[in-house]
Amino acid sequence: MNIYLVGDIQGCHAELCQLMKLINFDRQTDQIWFTGDLVARGPDSLATLRLIKSLGNSAKIVLGNHDLHLLAVHAGIKKVKKNDRLDDLLRSPDIDELMNWLAQYPLVEQLPNENAYMSHAGLSPQWQPEDALAQSNFVQQRISGNQREHWLNLMYGSMPNSWKDANTEEEQFRFSVNALTRMRFCFSDGSLEFTHKDSPSLNQDPNLSPWFDLSKSIDKTQWVFGHWASLNGEVGNSNVYALDTGCVWGGELTMLRWHDKKLFSVPAQR
Repeated sequence: MNIYLVGDIQGCHAELCQLMKLINFDRQTDQIWFTGDLVARGPDSLATLRLIKSLGNSAKIVLGNHDLHLLAVHAGIKKVKKNDRLDDLLRSPDIDELMNWLAQYPLVEQLPNENAYMSHAGLSPQWQPEDALAQSNFVQQRISGNQREHWLNLMYGSMPNSWKDANTEEEQFRFSVNALTRMRFCFSDGSLEFTHKDSPSLNQDPNLSPWFDLSKSIDKTQWVFGHWASLNGEVGNSNVYALDTGCVWGGELTMLRWHDKKLFSVPAQR
């Protein structure tokens, strides 16, 4: 079985189809692992979700911040943003079915029989991989359960930004969502910072470092993530794989074949 991991689709359905054709994807023998942010900003989020859902067990998914926001919009907690281009999806006759399907997915997946993981944003420097898995399970149980709206409403906000300050279930939920779906830079103590989105080469704040430069687990753990398009796949660490190469912004859509670490990319069609 070939496992392919792909960066943020964000509604770029045509490019996803092109990339699947490029790798000769066979749903009987292959899997595609999606790093989250399946929807928003691109031209066809509806077709993207329908395609990925149709893959069944051939698709592995972790949720990204745009996916969680879509669930909140569908629940009536937030209003849709015009530039997210979600109107067709939200008006579709199968919207409820799609949202119930999407809400079942975790924030972290472990690759089979390996000390290797995938999440949308990365691994908090304040956590070990087993902490991330435990908190992913904690979040997944709440978002997939019958109190989904209650918990989705609680995920908004940037505090606490340090795990040691997350004392209640609600605070642990919010920190976990932020660490696994929004994180890029962190302060030296591993606490989260949400303002800076540029590449590390453009960062002029000496108090901030990319999460993967601060993590004490990365030397013995492999981690695959998306979310940070301005990295353009460059992290300077052989155990870390950044797969968001900005297709929705006119860049490329990129897949990694796991067993030999070969990259496959197609350019944005717009």
